[in-house]
Amino acid sequence: MINRVVLVGRLTRDPELRKTGSGGSVTSFTVAVDNRSKNADGSRGTSYIPCKVFAQQAENVAKFVRKGSLVGVEGRLNQSTFTRKDGTNG
Repeated sequence: MINRVVLVGRLTRDPELRKTGSGGSVTSFTVAVDNRSKNADGSRGTSYIPCKVFAQQAENVAKFVRKGSLVGVEGRLNQSTFTRKDGTNG
C-alpha cells in the first residue's frame, strides 16, 4: 500500500517548536487547503490539516515559516483515536 499525500496551502497560525525528552525537535502547524469541489451553495470549502515535522526540518519550519505563509507539504497520513475518561472515543 502507498500512503503519500501532497498538500499546498497556507498556515493558519505560527508553527510551534517543541523539544522531546531526548532532545529532538518537533514542530506542529496547521495548513488550510482550499477544496476544489463546491459546496451545495456554490462556495468552496476549506480543509484544515494538522501537520508535524521532525528533526532539522522542524527547526527550519519554525525559523522560516509564519502564519499565512504558502507552503507545500509532502508526507504520509496518520489517523489516531483516543478514549476519553468517560469511555467514549475521540
